[in-house]
Amino acid sequence: MTAESAEELYEHAPCGYLSAEISGGIVRVNQTFLDWTGYTREQLLGRSFDSLLSVGSRLFFETRFLPILRLEGEIREAALSVRRADDTVLPVLVNSILVRDDAGSPVSVRTAVFDSTKRQDYERDLLLARRASEQSEARVRVLQEASGRFGSSTSEEALAEALVSTMHDAFDARAAAVLLLEGNGDLRLRAGVHPIGMSLPRSDSGPETEALRSGMPVVVTSVDEAERKYPALARAMLDAHLEALTVAPLIQGTTPLGVVVAFFGRQRTFDSGALDLQSALGRQAAQVLQWLRLQDQLRHDAFHDSLTGLANRNLLRTRLGDVVLGARQRKTSVALVFVDLDGFKPINDTLGHAAGDQVLAEISERLREVVRREDTVGRLGGDEFVVLCEDADEATALLIAERIRESIRQPFPGVADGFLVTASIGVAVHSPESSRSMTGEGLLHEADEAMYRSKTEGKDRVTVVAV
Repeated sequence: MTAESAEELYEHAPCGYLSAEISGGIVRVNQTFLDWTGYTREQLLGRSFDSLLSVGSRLFFETRFLPILRLEGEIREAALSVRRADDTVLPVLVNSILVRDDAGSPVSVRTAVFDSTKRQDYERDLLLARRASEQSEARVRVLQEASGRFGSSTSEEALAEALVSTMHDAFDARAAAVLLLEGNGDLRLRAGVHPIGMSLPRSDSGPETEALRSGMPVVVTSVDEAERKYPALARAMLDAHLEALTVAPLIQGTTPLGVVVAFFGRQRTFDSGALDLQSALGRQAAQVLQWLRLQDQLRHDAFHDSLTGLANRNLLRTRLGDVVLGARQRKTSVALVFVDLDGFKPINDTLGHAAGDQVLAEISERLREVVRREDTVGRLGGDEFVVLCEDADEATALLIAERIRESIRQPFPGVADGFLVTASIGVAVHSPESSRSMTGEGLLHEADEAMYRSKTEGKDRVTVVAV
């Protein structure tokens, strides 16, 4: 290799080369390093290498780099930052060796400098990717744990409590609240703590309504932002010492069910991942809430009459057995009022079943109004109704039955004008003094027999029997 080619290799090597006196002054530098940093050769010769470093790297150079170099004679892949001539920073990896004379005394330092910009970018991207992966894993864990909590909930209240607990854990919220829509459109607190109102009327401009309308979480990152968007909310936040909140909708399909609100005592921002997590939690909770309501509806339908909403035959038989057994144990009286309508068939035959259904629905309402709060009103089917009265002796049962009779014989304006509907009523009363061992089915049979006696003796009357 010629001297000229060796010089060319030195000057334009794929890394920077520097040689410095043991005192620190640079005595030689190659063109590669000059090109990377923007300095001229004259600017660097005689200057110490550490004067080219950033403040943090200079501290590392003095406290770690030089001691290791002096102790071990070399140092490899030291990560430093060189300040270029234009004051920008060049990340580098540095290898240095200590050159000694024949006597072993250090005389100079040779340094190779490698541009680590791409490596630093790669490491930064790798770190960001790792953080993103960790965040994703954490969010998946939140969803998995929430799925278990939500799935084990057996009531709306339990589900709402589980959602509040999840919001606390996942977002470190100061407070959280689940508000569900009522039939009148208001949001009512079902779980958690709502620092700025236990019951909020729906507003066309509030964050709750916006979340339900858009189907997306609404974020208020500061009181200033609230002042711009929701002035009334901003004042409430100040009073409650709150700085931020989020509102995630609970929507199943296209049906709005409510919202979950998280409150924070300091300003907060949320990335797309955090908002996606809130949306996912809202969807999970809404699905379980809809399922719970469906189960409740199925249970209700199994034990209630579809036309009147009264207890049906299945529920009545169960209640009869329980009430009669309880009365026997407590040694109290129990009465069953059996109601059969007189004059109802002509309404069905003349005006049609729709009018007949309206009359039955109206009679159901009248029965609810005249009985005691603790009494159970049911429809056996057709035009037959019963009222189960706990702790009712003959006098009390007769009074209830007479109220029922008077209520039913009132006109049905707009439904069955000109048609008179009355009631033949039988009442069976079982007292603790009775020598008979009574069952629920037995009490129903006795009340039915008493009702037939009222019907055969002229209708629109009450017959009471002690059994």
